[in-house]
Amino acid sequence: MNRLTDATSPYLRQHADNPVDWWPWCPEAFAEAARRDVPVFLSVGYAACHWCHVMAHESFEDEQLAAFVNEHFVSIKVDREERPDVDAVYMTATQAMTGQGGWPMTCFLTPDGEPFYCGTYFPSAPMRGMPSFRQVTEAVWDAWRERAAEVRESAATITGKLAEHASPLPRAEVDEAAVDAALGTLTAEFDAETGGFGGAPKFPPSMVLEFLLRHHERTGSADALRLVQRCCSAMAQGGIYDQLAGGFARYSVDANWVVPHFEKMLYDNALLLRAYTHLARRTGSAQARRIAEETAGFLVTGMRTAEGAFAASFDADTDGVEGLTYVWTPAQLAEVLGAEDGAWAVELFGVTEQGTFEAGSSTLCLTEEPADRDRFERVRTALLAARANRPQPGCDDKVVTEWNGLAITALAEAGAAFGRDDLLAAATGAAEFLLRVHLIDERLVRTSRHGVAGTAAGVLGDYGCLATALLTLHQVTGETGWLERAGALLDIAVRHFRDDEGAWFDTADDTERLITRPADPGDNASPSGAAAVAEALLIASALDPERGYRGLAEEAVQGAGVLARRAPRFAGHWLSVAEAMLAGPVQIAVVGADRELYRTAVETAAGGSVIVRGAPGQAPLLEDRPLLEGRATAYVCRGFVCDRPVTDPAQLRDQLVRQE
Repeated sequence: MNRLTDATSPYLRQHADNPVDWWPWCPEAFAEAARRDVPVFLSVGYAACHWCHVMAHESFEDEQLAAFVNEHFVSIKVDREERPDVDAVYMTATQAMTGQGGWPMTCFLTPDGEPFYCGTYFPSAPMRGMPSFRQVTEAVWDAWRERAAEVRESAATITGKLAEHASPLPRAEVDEAAVDAALGTLTAEFDAETGGFGGAPKFPPSMVLEFLLRHHERTGSADALRLVQRCCSAMAQGGIYDQLAGGFARYSVDANWVVPHFEKMLYDNALLLRAYTHLARRTGSAQARRIAEETAGFLVTGMRTAEGAFAASFDADTDGVEGLTYVWTPAQLAEVLGAEDGAWAVELFGVTEQGTFEAGSSTLCLTEEPADRDRFERVRTALLAARANRPQPGCDDKVVTEWNGLAITALAEAGAAFGRDDLLAAATGAAEFLLRVHLIDERLVRTSRHGVAGTAAGVLGDYGCLATALLTLHQVTGETGWLERAGALLDIAVRHFRDDEGAWFDTADDTERLITRPADPGDNASPSGAAAVAEALLIASALDPERGYRGLAEEAVQGAGVLARRAPRFAGHWLSVAEAMLAGPVQIAVVGADRELYRTAVETAAGGSVIVRGAPGQAPLLEDRPLLEGRATAYVCRGFVCDRPVTDPAQLRDQLVRQE
């Protein structure tokens, strides 16, 4: 056993019995490398990563190879989900050196942490022009032994270049012109045939969908809505969506959404739940509502931990085989369902004798929305029960603050939109857990496992996403405690993650110093930390204008103007925040206990609107807003302009529906 035995990360614990003498990321590891005057071998990955598992089996479990590595290097294993700051710094170096990135990430560093050789997966034997991991380690050691001064000088130069490119982008407004330009670019890049953007592999564009939907709601753009509907429908019917249990896989390996890379990530499902909820609310789409409620069900029943929070991910592999749990043959369907229902399922799910995946097996896609819903539910229930008897993929059950924040927001919004108190209860329970376990001396930690807090400090995304979640709970419940806790998190973020020039960094100014201080403005699989904080600041400014957050939100969004114009696919969350800002955001205060008045507000208001209900004076947005003639009353404001208060749901709907 090595030093990973007691790690809170399941990914690190997977390597605890490797013959490689792993260290966790810590100052002691670098001190050991300096004492021995050897390079550091840094390996970064995550539990649901298929090729991380492959490299582990091929190389890290090889006794002879491990003996060589142990003799000539100090080896550090990092979970990128637990330490996104470390991952960001060395991924930038890897991309700069190789022109590409990915996981597993393999880096060789000086004892000062400066990188001098980087790559990703290396096989156990040379293949297709790629050297083996043994060849790489031998070459690195030879270079260190024979040209140590030259290697150190090169590493210092690389580190200097990384620091030069870490400066923020120039400031630019995300105004109407920028939003229109982004829409034009996205429309041109959209795959009109199969939905989404780009070819294979194809990733769910969750944050871009949210922006497009908000843009449609604010401007009436038919093009924006068309893109959302086409993409959401294609994904809902594809193999990327789990047609039996609900929930989405990380991405599709083909351009048609048929064959997923089977891992399921909490952040994807939280963000897509939010997008489908808003689409269902806006259009009344039965398909969108079904996908939203099934995805919410997957989160609550499939990803919730014993402590009431949400696990990070499910693996792509089952017993080392991708898709083993999820794929079917026609014969297997008939065996479970019988001949008649089996033949019906073959047609409905697009299962063929040749197979759409591997070895004659197929993923389950919907060829059409089933007209016979009762039969569909019966078949699906039977198949899911049979699938439960198969080997199951591993679960990374660590709790990540940022991703739980995304899940809390999505579940609370879905609970309000669909009248599902159970979803709101799940969101509330997760928030209470995070505040109890992840908030220590008013500072967040990044992760926990089995109710035990990890040691990694929270990054900017943790503060932004959790603050947004608490603000959402305040809106849905009317309880001011959520608002106060969110404000405290935002104050910490402003104090420790923002510099005097208004730039936002992903790490706090009083936490561990890396070779560069990461500050990635781009949205990737989840919102950038700065975009997440910008959303929270904007919402908080509308809920409690006296806190002075509006200027900070506007300043943050200006930092994304260049990105929004040049690469809107990586600025979806920024553009969503900008849409809410351009709309006001719309503020709706429902004073009194009229359930119908509140439901009208929830069902009709555009995404990004702020809605609070409660007794007069119960929350800042409810102050100086009395009941009219003793009846529950709704107050609608946009910026500094307010409509007349109304007590009739139909009148409120008229105020909220955009006049064409």
